[in-house]
Order: sequence, then C-alpha cells, then structure tokens
Amino acid sequence: MLKGFKNFVMRGDIVTVAVGLIIALALSTLIKAFTDFVINPVIARLQGGHGLGLGWQLGRAGNRATYLDIGSFISAVIYFIVFMAVVYFFIVVPYKHVQARRGVVVFEEPGQLKTCPACLSEDLPAAAAKCRHCGTDQPSGTARPA
Repeated sequence: MLKGFKNFVMRGDIVTVAVGLIIALALSTLIKAFTDFVINPVIARLQGGHGLGLGWQLGRAGNRATYLDIGSFISAVIYFIVFMAVVYFFIVVPYKHVQARRGVVVFEEPGQLKTCPACLSEDLPAAAAKCRHCGTDQPSGTARPA
C-alpha cells in the first residue's frame, strides 16, 4: 500500500503540479501586496481622498455594511489579471518550452472540429468517423476551425 502511494506521489505530473501550486501561492502573496499597497491607494485617490473608497453609499453615511465598494472590485479584477499573466508568462510558457525540448507537446491548440449533423454536437474532431455522442457515421470534409 505504501509503495503504491509513493509511486502515485512521485509521478512526474503530480510533482509538476505541486511545484506549480507552490510557486502560484508565493506569487499570489506578492501580487496581493502590489494591489493592496500600490493599486488601492491610486483608486482611493481618484475619489479625492475622503470617504470609504471609490463607490456609493447605499444606506446611512459611514456604514461599511451598506457601502458598494467599486474600488475593491476594480482592485480584485486587476489582481486577477496580473496573477494570471504572471502564471502564464512565468510558469506556462517556460514549462511548454522545457517540454517541447523533451519532445512532449503540452497545452496544444485545439485542432479542427466539425458538427454532427444528427445530434448537432459541435466538439467532434475533424477526423472522426463516428459521433462520440450519438454514434452516427460522420461525413468527411465538414471541419471548421476550433
């Protein structure tokens, strides 16, 4: 039982995912600090430096529970975009390059697809002879770009 667990944990793809998650968590902390201490003050300054932040008070003045904080939402969107860009350019692109040098294709672009005339499924590979959903024979030459 322990040998099976060891083999599972030591598989290359599990180790790769674990390393990627650790790096992503570290980058998340860095990017969160960037949005909290650089982006948020800029957004707060856009309002003029008074009030709860960039947004609208829906209830009694000064009540945080009824304040619609658009500045925090903008900050979260910026955080998400920066985080995804960092993950893509610092994890995905180098990983694709390393795997390509090893002869392994990862994150490849989807190929040509076609639509089944019987059930209208739109996710069939262009070379499919039968529909994976309804099992009908497929005509050739009806592929479209993915």
